[in-house]
Amino acid sequence: MIEQDLVDFAVDATRRAGRLTLDWYQSRGLSVTAKHDGSPVTEADYAAERFLRSEILATYPGDTIQGEEEGEVAGQTERTWVIDPIDGTKAFTQGVPLFATLLALVDDRGPAVGVICLPALDECVWAGRGRGTSWDGVPCRVSSHTGLKESYVCTSGLSYWPDRALERVRAAGARVRTWGDAYGYALVATGRAEAMVDPECFDWDVAPMSVIIAEAGGRFSDTAGTDDWRSGSAVATNGTLHNDLLNCFQ
Repeated sequence: MIEQDLVDFAVDATRRAGRLTLDWYQSRGLSVTAKHDGSPVTEADYAAERFLRSEILATYPGDTIQGEEEGEVAGQTERTWVIDPIDGTKAFTQGVPLFATLLALVDDRGPAVGVICLPALDECVWAGRGRGTSWDGVPCRVSSHTGLKESYVCTSGLSYWPDRALERVRAAGARVRTWGDAYGYALVATGRAEAMVDPECFDWDVAPMSVIIAEAGGRFSDTAGTDDWRSGSAVATNGTLHNDLLNCFQ
């Protein structure tokens, strides 16, 4: 069981970083630039990541910090904090409220703390290993729905899917929705959807999701079924339909 102090710190810091991004949200003067891979980045991304880095350095100065925008600073402990200051920057720049600030703590046993803060929706979902998952402070669980038929399967975009996998999911009767990025994982953890799929993703996109989904009673893996959040793909489900969904990718 992870220490409660670490969970409390992560939740508080992520919430404050998320609130910081709202200073730029739906601003007509928002400056958007393109990174080397063509993806957008804003002043809000940099501000939120720098805020989280400063909070972590002040409280846990020996830990490693890995951030989407400013890389990794190596520490001396076996703990790493993984930051995605705005997951869903495209949504953020369009004024769509489904973006999130993400923070995860990984130790020598794997993901230990995960936080999904949805500041424009005033929602926060978090988990600590051995401590369950909370939705705005109330314990939450995945849904009990069985089978792909009439299940809600979320994704960040259909263009990332192998055509055959998407055909199989639809043929099984699933309701595919693009309630994506971190918001989709929050929906699964709180029982509002049955699955979230990212056929392509980066480490910082999904670092918090493994512990959040597991502590909510679900299952997290990559599309090959390996319990690895660093593999470049991700599938989060309520557990009961996980294998059925994975079979669509085989």
